[in-house]
Amino acid sequence: MEQKVFAKGYCFAKIFIFFVLGCLIGTYYEEILWFVKYGEITNRQGLIYGPFSPIYGVGILVFVLLLGKKNDTRSILKTFLYACLIGGITEYVTGFIADTCFGVKFWDYSNHFLNIHGRTTIPFVIGWGILGTFLMKLIYPKVSNWIEKIPYKIGQPIYIILLIFILLDIFITYSAFARMAWRNSGKNPFTPLGSIYDKVYDDEFMYEKFPVMRPKDA
Repeated sequence: MEQKVFAKGYCFAKIFIFFVLGCLIGTYYEEILWFVKYGEITNRQGLIYGPFSPIYGVGILVFVLLLGKKNDTRSILKTFLYACLIGGITEYVTGFIADTCFGVKFWDYSNHFLNIHGRTTIPFVIGWGILGTFLMKLIYPKVSNWIEKIPYKIGQPIYIILLIFILLDIFITYSAFARMAWRNSGKNPFTPLGSIYDKVYDDEFMYEKFPVMRPKDA
């Protein structure tokens, strides 16, 4: 009988694993960068539980999702141009959602050269293009190979547990942000869950968990 291969080919499991890797790498990259720049150790995770930064995970997920299928035949130039658009749009939209839906800012590039509404910049867009090309042409094929070498009996249950955990983490984190925005606009909780969030995930907890976060108008 043919042996099962974990996350074989271009599939959801493999795309999700790249998302998780992006979340982890992004968190530690931000923390190292912050330490080098300011000499301080600070928490740069983007979810309440675990060292995960979804903006990087989503960035890599979108790259793999949109560029993974024809990666072998697509030219480096086309990959670079697509990666510029994907990275820039993803960063802009993420900043826009945080700004308008939750009333907070995780970054503000208003004082940066060639910025676009403070949510991204042209130099950063080019940087996303370089990183995306590097990811798809050098890293993706090798890591894809390594993932498929994980024994199916080990990889499959870990993947399912991690998927459930991440989905719950995302739900809790962003519903906590939503409740924070409603709370700060004077809206009382209208469900028992909202009351729990006001006690467990109050403003003090949220600003301690995300120390670089600040109010939209600050």
